[in-house]
Amino acid sequence: MRSFADERAARVAELDGWLAGLVGDEPGVALLAVGSFGRGDLTPGGDLDLVLLHEDKPDIAEFAEKLWYPVWDRGLRLDHSVRTVPEARGVAAQDLKAVMGLLRTRLIAGDPKLAEGLRSAVLADWRAAAKRRLPELAQLTRERWERLGELAFLLEGDLKDSHGGLRDLHVMEAVVATWVVPPPGPRVRTAYGRLLEIRHALHAVTGRANDRLLLQEQDAVAAHLGMEDAYDLLGTVAECARTITYAGEHVWRHVERHGTSQSRSERRPLADGFVEFAGEAVLARDADLTDPSLPLRAAAAAARAGLPLAPATVDRLAKSFTELPVPWPERARTALVSLLGAGPAAIGAWEALDQAGLVVRMIPDWTRVRNRPQRNAVHKYTVDRHLVEAAARAAALTREVARPDLLLVGALLHDIGKDGSGRDHSVVGAEYTRPLAERLGFPPEDVEILERVVLHHLLLPDTATRRDLDDPLTLQTVADAVGSPVVLELLHAVAVADAGATGPAAWGGWKARLIDELVRRTGVLLRGDAPPRTPEPTAGQLALARHDGVAVRVSGTAVRGSWARHTGGALTVTVVAADRQGLLWQAAGVLALHRLVLRTARTFSHGGGNAVIEFTAEPEFGSPPDPAAIEADLRRVLAGRMDVADRLEKRAAAVRGRRGVPVAPPKVVVVEEASHTATVVEVRAPDRPGLLWRIGRVFGELGLHIRAAKVDTLGSEAVDVFYAVDGEGLPVSDPGLLGEVREGILAALG
Repeated sequence: MRSFADERAARVAELDGWLAGLVGDEPGVALLAVGSFGRGDLTPGGDLDLVLLHEDKPDIAEFAEKLWYPVWDRGLRLDHSVRTVPEARGVAAQDLKAVMGLLRTRLIAGDPKLAEGLRSAVLADWRAAAKRRLPELAQLTRERWERLGELAFLLEGDLKDSHGGLRDLHVMEAVVATWVVPPPGPRVRTAYGRLLEIRHALHAVTGRANDRLLLQEQDAVAAHLGMEDAYDLLGTVAECARTITYAGEHVWRHVERHGTSQSRSERRPLADGFVEFAGEAVLARDADLTDPSLPLRAAAAAARAGLPLAPATVDRLAKSFTELPVPWPERARTALVSLLGAGPAAIGAWEALDQAGLVVRMIPDWTRVRNRPQRNAVHKYTVDRHLVEAAARAAALTREVARPDLLLVGALLHDIGKDGSGRDHSVVGAEYTRPLAERLGFPPEDVEILERVVLHHLLLPDTATRRDLDDPLTLQTVADAVGSPVVLELLHAVAVADAGATGPAAWGGWKARLIDELVRRTGVLLRGDAPPRTPEPTAGQLALARHDGVAVRVSGTAVRGSWARHTGGALTVTVVAADRQGLLWQAAGVLALHRLVLRTARTFSHGGGNAVIEFTAEPEFGSPPDPAAIEADLRRVLAGRMDVADRLEKRAAAVRGRRGVPVAPPKVVVVEEASHTATVVEVRAPDRPGLLWRIGRVFGELGLHIRAAKVDTLGSEAVDVFYAVDGEGLPVSDPGLLGEVREGILAALG
């Protein structure tokens, strides 16, 4: 990109010399440059901001006129004032815009002691009043942001005053002057410099002092800067503005903490390797920096807790990051899904990784869409931000689909084909999705689903609004393209999330009703899948089941401390005990007591009076627990000698006491006609310690037995299916009892 820095410097030097000649050797005065002129950032359309400082000179008005008239005669835009030091201090004490200018003055000519006296006095006043004035500055800044929008995502943004524009750095410098925060780093300075060059080119091309980058002027500005086209220009604006915005968010968090008397220095555990400290998510002292999934797990932990990632933590993660293996280990993929499942809170955490360059290092395909503008009035965001917004919106729909993990990742990738090639982005995106999904470690059947979701992500809205839904061929065409009820519900949810992330013009009640009707009719053609069968136990499980009493076996514990890197983060816990009502949820409660986070649970059919349950789990913190200790506690629980409830409730209270992100409420559905031998109850809820225990206890208290279960945690979403029977081994037919099951589970999860 072409630089005009030398041109600006030459113009400032020429004006300085000319103005100094006008001042001459007049005693008791100092001519100061403020604003862009004071910073040396004077663009072709910029104003000359001048302050004439004096020591109570009685003839200062006549002298000022001799100074200002030549400036006007030259056709220059002038913003001027005449002040004594006490007058300037008085104005600065009342006017935030004035004090920001006076904090950065530059002497052009006259008495240097007078100029330094003003600068020192204003700076001292500003620091002394910081606790009162910084909240005022924050309010003024937010009002400007709300009025002018976020520069990175505007088609015609104001380069100076929009959120992420040049003025934001000026504001940050004023905050830095109070010593509350350190100065912004070199990346922010570089971003500022590039935006300044674009503003310079805009003024030069238009011949006006307008800072709004209008569509009809973007191609000419890009050419003046030596850029390829307007897309290149807007991409650069987006990148610079996002860098400034991200730095500004960090500054204002510090200001907020500075202004509160509440102590926030306690370190509180968040997840394995992370703690909360001073209102931010930071690395724990024992965090394993060699774990390549650490950045994703950090972002997920921060987002789930509703906390920002500390910039120092992000920098450290970027410096220590080692490339993720291909395919990704399960722990990394789970962290990605968990991050996206946090909803809107995921956006800030993703942005932190993106600003550190970690996103493109983990997902190289992201470079195709990063900061890519969409030059139309329908789309609100750049392509990459649109994808993250869509995934965040999809998090609210995870209760509506069988595979919330595929929904979140599908939403993140649905427009990955918008690479500027000019080809159909759905087709291109599907081509990119297959190797990308394989890279993320999804099994072949899930890769097929994701590829189909990306390929057909516009199928439902396009068909619903452009085709006759009463035509059987329309429905059959959609059914053939979709292929399965799972893909149909994913496409429905992605369509809703995509429209919400696009902008208000992309969605409406009419369109929603048409899509709902199309999905309903297509679903009729795709029904008929049989419910999942209870799996048969393996030979190893059968051998373990021959033991009398209780047996617990844990695999994946051979390497202590660094076990996660060698096992992909997953343990297999096999529990065998005499078959009895409540065994599943009692075993789950014991595992939760030992700080194991359950990922899946499967019950196996087996005769001979014993039951086999296989869990996959991760330690919540640190190394895995001792299997012998788990087995001993399970024996105590089954014998009625240990109260799981009290211990788990204390842990749950600690989790509830931490600020978190809003999540969709739990959903409990009785799936009719899914089984002739049991009542099928499906539960979708955010994962939490002891979740399976809480759900299972409701069944037990109502006298019901869980004959089989399929329990999965996808990211941070629990998708649990229970096959329940009554005391006589029959499906539950009493509507009142089914209502109690539903309400009881919702209450237990509330």
